[in-house]
Amino acid sequence: MLNRQVVNEDLMVLALRVLGHVAGDGDMGPRLLALTGLDADGLRARASDPALLGAVIAFLMAREADLITTAAALEVPPSAIVRAGQSLGEDEI
Repeated sequence: MLNRQVVNEDLMVLALRVLGHVAGDGDMGPRLLALTGLDADGLRARASDPALLGAVIAFLMAREADLITTAAALEVPPSAIVRAGQSLGEDEI
């Protein structure tokens, strides 16, 4: 049985990797900034905020092609990204 805290930390790391990929993508990064109203500095300042990370994953989930592209780039199944986004709404993270 896995320790729940370790599992949640793994999901948080995945969410941070997702943020890094999205922010660095020439198409997704500018769209994310436009939708959130943040600039690059604001995004970096809030990078560890579970609410922001959840919003980034929701951004991906709103456009399946972006979710699939990001999952492929990170070499994880799309369902892992979705699961990370769902966990960010829980108090354990």
